[in-house]
Amino acid sequence: MNRESMTSFSYADILERIQAGLEAARAILNRFTPGEIETEYKHGHDPVTEADRGVDAALRVNLLRGGEGWLSEESADDVSRLSMSRVWVVDPLDGTREFVAGIPEFCVSIGFVENGRPVAGGICNPATNETIIGSIDSGILYNGKPARPSERTTLQGALILASRSEIKRGEWKQFAGGEFQIRPMGSVAYKLALVAAGLADATFTLTPKNEWDVVAGAALVKSAGGFVSTLDNTELTANHRNPLLSGLLASGPFLKEPLLNLIGKHSGRHAQPQRTAVEPARSRG
Repeated sequence: MNRESMTSFSYADILERIQAGLEAARAILNRFTPGEIETEYKHGHDPVTEADRGVDAALRVNLLRGGEGWLSEESADDVSRLSMSRVWVVDPLDGTREFVAGIPEFCVSIGFVENGRPVAGGICNPATNETIIGSIDSGILYNGKPARPSERTTLQGALILASRSEIKRGEWKQFAGGEFQIRPMGSVAYKLALVAAGLADATFTLTPKNEWDVVAGAALVKSAGGFVSTLDNTELTANHRNPLLSGLLASGPFLKEPLLNLIGKHSGRHAQPQRTAVEPARSRG
């Protein structure tokens, strides 16, 4: 499968829009020099830049069509999305702290949700020239070539990508000295995309994340055939009134149980059969 063959799938139009959105975002970000960015701070001390706002506007133009909802970190929330079955969930620049610091661990994150389920996504890291895009019926492409998640079956020797912020706060000390390698990295969307493409074995976050942080990456992992769940092993759904989600797990398909057991051992949670949401997230309020 190549990029052209994706046009034969049911989400072909969505994938084309995602690709166009990523290309427009890349053009905007190329006007800025990471590490030399004028920065403002939102409520909660989260940084925001002119690049965030410019990409948000470009994504809206390239992605949104009539009858579709919109949820973006940099847009005022329009709750009419809750009544819509097809919703875009985007983070114009996931990893703004890294972008401001000149660390090449940030990306544009585009997710598409249908009836509360992430079904397509794309990320672009212009600093590393990486683009990962796909849908649940097409699989994923990494820089235009088919990719799959890791087929590792045990955590021994595994590469686990960790939140740089969580490591700085000491939240990963409990996992130190394990049989796996831990690599700190910014941008949860970028980490999820690397897991989807098999460039890392697993990732998880121990703190809550917003839908715009994780929906695109989760869609890519699921589309590639990997495993995604909340920390409580419930199915990830989206387009909730409150977009804040619990922590997230993601890995190749064969690390599901080892990963759940690892989290359970250190957090007091115990691996349970995965629970599926009874109703679409869009009907909740």
